Amino acid sequence: MKDQEPPVKATETEAESPRVEFPCDGCGASMTWDPEADALSCAWCGQVKPVPRAEGTILERPLAAAAGLRRGLAAEGLRVARCGNCGARVTFAERSTAERCVYCGSPQVLAQEANREVLRPESLIPLDLGREQAVRAFRRWLRGLWFRPAALKRLKDFDATGVYVPFWTFDCAVHSEWSADAGYYYYVTVPHTVTVNGRPRVRMRRERRIRWVPAWGERDDLFDDLLIPASAGLPPALLEELGEYDLSALVPYRPEYLAGWRAEEYAVGLEEAWRAGQRRVESVQEERCAGDVPGDTHRFLRVHNRIREVRWKHLLLPVWSIQYSYRGEVYTVLVNGQNGRVVGRAPWSWPRILAAFLLLAAAGLGLLALLRTRG
Repeated sequence: MKDQEPPVKATETEAESPRVEFPCDGCGASMTWDPEADALSCAWCGQVKPVPRAEGTILERPLAAAAGLRRGLAAEGLRVARCGNCGARVTFAERSTAERCVYCGSPQVLAQEANREVLRPESLIPLDLGREQAVRAFRRWLRGLWFRPAALKRLKDFDATGVYVPFWTFDCAVHSEWSADAGYYYYVTVPHTVTVNGRPRVRMRRERRIRWVPAWGERDDLFDDLLIPASAGLPPALLEELGEYDLSALVPYRPEYLAGWRAEEYAVGLEEAWRAGQRRVESVQEERCAGDVPGDTHRFLRVHNRIREVRWKHLLLPVWSIQYSYRGEVYTVLVNGQNGRVVGRAPWSWPRILAAFLLLAAAGLGLLALLRTRG
């Protein structure tokens, strides 16, 4: 795959182990991770080298265990391009260059040393979608858009970059105690006055009332792999649209999977990510407790949560970032690197929207005229 970047050079820690490269057994050139072959491959002689996925253990650690863990992406010779527009920090190999941000397309990128203070990911989902597959998914997405410029369907000039995006996951157990007023509907028949032919009349009407009764309860729940984005370049809302990943496909981190591809350093740290995760846990528990309140409705719900046994993972998930320009503006489209789901933004075609509006208006007027004729 000659359109990929040169492979990463990796070490196990910042201060230990010599550089680890992936030379081809056939010709000696550097091999890169090939998503379509699901293995390392040589772009020059076609040699393929499988990478075992079953070795190792996916680790989950308690919150207090962050100190003393391996730092960085275990890759000597990597630099980082920091975007001055969106703030993303994405690695690139020392022999390549970074001219534009892979997320927002901004040219405001500054090369700097990789951040050795960040925690190194310990697991990832290997990029399973090759460039051709990602481009086909992108073109299908373009063809399915409504009220967009026709030129988009003929788009040829765009950049597609495979990126490993950082995430945190959290597991925890929660004990929730709740109290509320449970409301039960009942109905009464009451008189009310109406005007008939200019005179007041009394009519009977059925009205709904609520009987409030104190209620309380408790429940225990488990959260497994609560996924929190740690990217600076991709907004959480867009990542949420990208769809879920099958985390059962996680494998222990190996530098081979990053060979020839970009990887973003996390911008949301462990503590900040857990605060976001805790808010999500509390929100979910409030909804669950609300569902436990008996009756037809409720009010004054109060929930007290005790969260324990919190464990975390730092992992990388694969994304294709595709950027294209239209009338001087850069648009970014994301392709899920595991299942091919596509999300993104595209310009509107206002002439098409206006034409559709006028067509609907004309159809409405025609229907109205027909009804009047037959009326």
